[in-house]
Amino acid sequence: MFGACLLNRPAVRAGRMCRRQLLAKTHGIGKAQFSTSIHPKTKFYVTQPIFYVNSEPHIGHFYTMVLSDTIKRFADLCGKTTKLSSGTDEHGQKIQQAADLANEPPLDFCTRYSDKFRSLAVAANTSATDFIRTTSDDHHTAVRKFWQRLVDGGFIYKGEHSGWYAVSDEAYYTSTQVEERVNDKGESGMYAIESGKRVEWVSEVNYKFRMSVFGERLLKWIEENPSVIYPAVRRNEVLGWLRMGLEDLSVSRPRNRQQWGISVPGDSDHTIYVWVDALINYLTVDGFAQSDVLPFFPPNVQVVGKDIVRFHAVYWPALLMAANLPLPRRILAHAHWTMGAQKMSKSIGNVADPFVDIERFGVDALRYFIVRNGGIADDGDYSNDEVIVRYKKDLVGQLANLAARCLSERLGADLNVFARIGREQLDHAEPGDIALRDMLVALPDRVHVLFEQGEFGRGLALVFDALAVANKHVTENEPWLMVKQAPVPERLQVVLFYSLEAVRLASIMLLPVMPIKAAHLLDHLDITDNERMWADARFGAGWQPLDRLCQSKPGVAQLFPKLE
Repeated sequence: MFGACLLNRPAVRAGRMCRRQLLAKTHGIGKAQFSTSIHPKTKFYVTQPIFYVNSEPHIGHFYTMVLSDTIKRFADLCGKTTKLSSGTDEHGQKIQQAADLANEPPLDFCTRYSDKFRSLAVAANTSATDFIRTTSDDHHTAVRKFWQRLVDGGFIYKGEHSGWYAVSDEAYYTSTQVEERVNDKGESGMYAIESGKRVEWVSEVNYKFRMSVFGERLLKWIEENPSVIYPAVRRNEVLGWLRMGLEDLSVSRPRNRQQWGISVPGDSDHTIYVWVDALINYLTVDGFAQSDVLPFFPPNVQVVGKDIVRFHAVYWPALLMAANLPLPRRILAHAHWTMGAQKMSKSIGNVADPFVDIERFGVDALRYFIVRNGGIADDGDYSNDEVIVRYKKDLVGQLANLAARCLSERLGADLNVFARIGREQLDHAEPGDIALRDMLVALPDRVHVLFEQGEFGRGLALVFDALAVANKHVTENEPWLMVKQAPVPERLQVVLFYSLEAVRLASIMLLPVMPIKAAHLLDHLDITDNERMWADARFGAGWQPLDRLCQSKPGVAQLFPKLE
């Protein structure tokens, strides 16, 4: 067989090196044979996990899309040149089975569902620069190229594999990772502890990756870079797995068990393991199929769900080490969504359709809710009632209300004097203004720290706390009474400045989360496009230049219409 000939090639014979030789080879990994383009500090690469095309998009997919898009837009605001990858994972036994059930050719089935995820990305107003399908020719080329590098490095060998496999997860599990359970139908079986999916015992001859030799190096990488996996609970999980020791990873399936996938180069009797195939997408979108010079790789942030941390924080960096490629700078593993404190399930009927809810609440309102209430360490609970509460309390009651009150033509806010007022208030503020001034001065830096961590919900909480204080400040100062005095006191414009400065700062900081509504608010304040970067989110900095005629625009109350 051709596969047997492949195993006799010198490159694969190197795969039979002793452990000492392999460890010596891994010592210099990362220095390497691949070149990546120099990463100037201005480049920023964010990845989404590619979505499996065996079911309809749900609210969890929407969350992942919006969270990664928010990170990318935040980097845009900070002056970075950004890349955001998205796409669909289209190979594997599970896809093969789903296509058979639908009585469709696998590629037609994949295209139909991939289009649905692409439509959700558009409906969610995400700014992805790349949308990859793992069935594309470029990706097949990239996977084969990566595989050959592993072979040439001596990290691939052929051997017998026996163990537990979950088709639903497309994952292998050890005996310590499964347990016997009785399902809802009273049937006894073995299940993966981590995912709860049923597993089956398989014994087959596969190609295997020498992942075990990378355990110590992975531990060192994480311990020396404590923020590389976030949040800490996920980092600790990964460290626990690594300290238990790694086994070599089966990286192929016999073709007679899994036809739908990429063949092992030189051995058409085997299909490359779907997770190895899928992870390489992050290289494919950066031109790996065509060149060893990669403009953006490695990713600055890889956004994943907590259920796929093992693949991204253990398998993926080990594979990259073997291929002499740099490792991701950060893996942000977010939590999941429940409904009524229960896991969402079609069988229970507690699922949320993101297309329906975008239509009902508006895309920016839903983006705001999902980022504000979404969990990083802990699961978030989804309900229409909670979306409505956030809409009415935060977006209408705090943000739009403050802007509408202070931009009314009756009060006559003079935006031309706000730059001067801002400078004066930094030097000297009235006792009743100091608390709000100090809060607004400190706000951008405090929010920036949280946004950089990926804690957007906590950052947004600070923004709306400041808006609440600004609303209280304007209520206490009663500008609607000042405007009735003759002559109108100069104090009126100071009070309006504080309110509208809070709206301006909040709107800039909300741009990554609510790009349409926040931009409209800045339009109402007559803030030009070149005054909307994060650097402009400084107290008093946004009302320049003084020589242009600034005119606020009425109608801000209509930004968030009444919900039907």
